[in-house]
Amino acid sequence: MFALTLGQANHVRRYSIARTGLLGWEIRCEQDSKLQRLDHYQDWHRVERALAQFAYETSRLRESGWRVIEAQSMNR
Repeated sequence: MFALTLGQANHVRRYSIARTGLLGWEIRCEQDSKLQRLDHYQDWHRVERALAQFAYETSRLRESGWRVIEAQSMNR
């Protein structure tokens, strides 16, 4: 559904939102292969807020020099 990987020097950050069937959506953020956030939501509004937070955070990282390594667009 949504996945974005950013890199700078030897650092990598991965952001993803994935549909998990009847369970809703999995919200995940990893920094240098360490899980920083893992949430499961059934409410789409919470997913939208997580997506907005990811968009803001990744935008700030890109402004500071991080580059996109891999991206996947969102399909509801």
